[in-house]
Amino acid sequence: MPDRRSFITAATAGFTTNIFTGQVKGANDKIQAAFIGMGRMGMGNLGHAMKQENLVPVAVCDVYQPHLEKAVAAADKNLHGSKTRAIRDFREIIADKSIDVVNISTPDHWHAYMTVEACKAGKDVYVEKPICVTVEEGQLMVKAARKYNRVVQAGTMQRSQVHYQQLTKLVHDGLIGDVTFVRTGNYGYMPPVGIGAPPDAEPPAGLDWDLWLGPAPKRPYNANRFGVDPKAFSHFRWFWDYAGGMMTDWGIHLLDIVQMAFDEVMPTVVTAVGQKRYLTDNRETPDTLEAVYEYPKFIATYENRYGNNASPFPYGNTAIHGSKGTLYCDRSGYRVVPMKGSDLVEMDVKSSGSGNDAHWKNFLDCVKSRQKPISDIENCFRSSATCLLANVALRSKLRLDWDDKSGTVAQPEARKYLAAQARNPWKIVV
Repeated sequence: MPDRRSFITAATAGFTTNIFTGQVKGANDKIQAAFIGMGRMGMGNLGHAMKQENLVPVAVCDVYQPHLEKAVAAADKNLHGSKTRAIRDFREIIADKSIDVVNISTPDHWHAYMTVEACKAGKDVYVEKPICVTVEEGQLMVKAARKYNRVVQAGTMQRSQVHYQQLTKLVHDGLIGDVTFVRTGNYGYMPPVGIGAPPDAEPPAGLDWDLWLGPAPKRPYNANRFGVDPKAFSHFRWFWDYAGGMMTDWGIHLLDIVQMAFDEVMPTVVTAVGQKRYLTDNRETPDTLEAVYEYPKFIATYENRYGNNASPFPYGNTAIHGSKGTLYCDRSGYRVVPMKGSDLVEMDVKSSGSGNDAHWKNFLDCVKSRQKPISDIENCFRSSATCLLANVALRSKLRLDWDDKSGTVAQPEARKYLAAQARNPWKIVV
């Protein structure tokens, strides 16, 4: 592993280590891009991508016709004057040799299979976080990216925000002293009815429900499992078949920054408690959760609740506690608060803006240069696995000891949660 200073230099410069081989596109070459999954996240990625020079959205793909129509209308506004193809089955995109890059903004349970198939087909990939729903899936994604020499950027776009790059360097350089404890969390309130509990029903017109399920277990259609909500991000993330609840949906953003600040080191011990204590809807993932991680030099926590939105933080959603003071942060900026008697100077730094556009620019720059992107698949695997392990600890009711060299846990009875049996024909083969 590179030392921390070389990592920070690489992060702020867009990573300079040339680890990939393959065709290098010239500065003026058009990049033919396809977008799979055109819900709120997919439409957001399409918008950020179309701001980039030389990217042409040649195809959009979704199993739900209303999403597909909306995406085509948006994509056809690109400045290159090309018409965008509407595709229902992503395999058509994988097979199209003219497509250079693929964005995958599907529900989480599709990320791994599509990423591996795109890598095998010689395409570079921008895949949303979390990159997988099991640890094994993530390991196969990293293997595929390396085997087929592909650039794979993950959607942990906070790494492209300048203030996060600054604050992680400050933490590493010892500004706030020796860190022994980090707290992260998300807090919200909704009425006990939550997202409700609609009965199973027939899929709506224009939805290929079997293809939406894909590798996940065969289930009857349920409005909350499909989860499309005009006022919220899709509710599929509250069901174990497709995602991992708030632990993987938001926890990854917060813990990803922690791991960025501490040399991408994985925790050695993971515990978690939680359950549905408050909401009466049909979600499966907890509405109240506490995960605790033991890293080599500090302890970190992630917590979430829906029954009360009061935050324990005076600022932000993350607190990094050092022997000289505490650094608080979120997407809007960071604050350094000295301990009483410390010679530390108080700091208040505001964000210069969302990292989404910069994240896409970094990805496309790396597509041309074949350099490692700022949210390389291996880094996001480690952050995804950290969150997934908390869910494994929760569901197995075990304290887990993670062995980073072997890529598994010491507790054999928990290992069944590290992989999943995919429905035919969706088994991942690298």
